[in-house]
Amino acid sequence: MMHNWFLTKIRYEKVMENGMQKKVTEPYLVDALSFTEAEARIIEEVTPFISGEFTVSDISRAHYSEIFTSEEDSADKWYAGRLAFITVDEVSGKEKRTYTNVLVQAADIHDAMKKLDEGMKGTMADYSSISLKETAIVDVYPYHSEEKNELKHNTSK
Repeated sequence: MMHNWFLTKIRYEKVMENGMQKKVTEPYLVDALSFTEAEARIIEEVTPFISGEFTVSDISRAHYSEIFTSEEDSADKWYAGRLAFITVDEVSGKEKRTYTNVLVQAADIHDAMKKLDEGMKGTMADYSSISLKETAIVDVYPYHSEEKNELKHNTSK
């Protein structure tokens, strides 16, 4: 299944632990068909969690070929990884590298590397991890099958 990931940024006044209010901008990743749908989905997703006014301050395409999620409570951070898939050209015998970006939900960088390796276990191609770094992404909202069924139903009328 092909995903269209959009990095959306929400700007609002957040109540800090010391009780003070501070303007913050938080990034969220949303799976959507268009920029317009990404904006509508992120507004729907964050409205129950943000009291007061907020704005969608930015939307941009995010190029992740794979997202590895985790059900663990301690896995509260998102790590962006860059992988190189290594293939050998049968004619020239030269190595060719194809790069791709992945996102991993984990507790820390070591856990992220472990989860990335676990997620890539079934891969037939040789690959190497080029980089892995923590992101500021607060949450990821993939497309849900109910929404897809509803979308198909609405477009078939």
